Amino acid sequence: PTGRNFAAGMSGGVAYVYDTDGQFARLCNTDQVELEKPETDDDKATIKRLLENHVKFTDSPVAKAILADWENELRWFVKVLPTDYRNALAKMVESEEAARLGKLQTAAK
Repeated sequence: PTGRNFAAGMSGGVAYVYDTDGQFARLCNTDQVELEKPETDDDKATIKRLLENHVKFTDSPVAKAILADWENELRWFVKVLPTDYRNALAKMVESEEAARLGKLQTAAK
């Protein structure tokens, strides 16, 4: 469980919250963040790696139980992503695509 006002002032990074009771959205300060399901392969791999590391370092029974029923338990995770961070990532991807396209056009000449 989280306290109220989770993500207040969060300007970078990503948080993954295990929300089995469905109350997280009510407790999260969504002024500067967006909540979404972690549906990409990268998100799923990141969560799994974090849980595996948590088990390795703490022997957490909760993390072990989540990993033991991974496909079912994944549905309870919420991805918390700051809006400004999302925009910065999108601009970075645009810049990388423009640079790649420029190189392709230069090579074609």
